[in-house]
Amino acid sequence: QVQLVESGGGLVQPGGSLRLSCAASSNIFAFHNMVWYRQAPGNQRELVATITKGGSTLYADSVKGRFTISRDNAKNTVYLQMNTLKPDDTAVYYCHVDPWWGQGTQVTVSS
Repeated sequence: QVQLVESGGGLVQPGGSLRLSCAASSNIFAFHNMVWYRQAPGNQRELVATITKGGSTLYADSVKGRFTISRDNAKNTVYLQMNTLKPDDTAVYYCHVDPWWGQGTQVTVSS
């Protein structure tokens, strides 16, 4: 059983930045694609960013140019750097490595 633990969420003003982390309990990242999802109240869970095991990255149109996904295989950790945050970015952010999910971390963008 693999555990994924997200951290780094919080309250930030519009235009601010946060960096989310997702740490795995075992060395799996080098062999799997990693995905960040988010879910806002009343909305479906949506894909935010993907980093493949080969290192390619993909982003939702809504976050392109503002968010950056990266990973450190030696630390079994994936990151999501979020810049120029907007109120619409408010959501619970989840780390996903098929079939495992983290518990989520709340990001609130508000003045």
